[in-house]
Amino acid sequence: MDTQFKKGVLELIVLFIVSEKDIYGYELVLEVSKVLEVNEGTIYPLLRRLTNEKYFETYLKESSEGPPRKYYHITSLGKSRKDTLVETWRNFSKKVNKLIEGEKQ
Repeated sequence: MDTQFKKGVLELIVLFIVSEKDIYGYELVLEVSKVLEVNEGTIYPLLRRLTNEKYFETYLKESSEGPPRKYYHITSLGKSRKDTLVETWRNFSKKVNKLIEGEKQ
């Protein structure tokens, strides 16, 4: 997939996944990887930014497999941002699909 496409939709995907459940960083990488090919070096800076922008809150939770894990929880501001991005995505993809489908006729 084109790198610019990925950059444009990654924030939406991350916000959407975290809105479904609280999640720790590596687990989020695995979930995002089901949709886009990404690595940890892409996700963690985005998580930091979204937390700094108050879209996420974090908390530590003990892990049976090592040190405590930092979990991300979406805030009401984050839910609002996600809803805005979903609506923007729907409008954008609808227009692009209409253009593409028009070319086929």
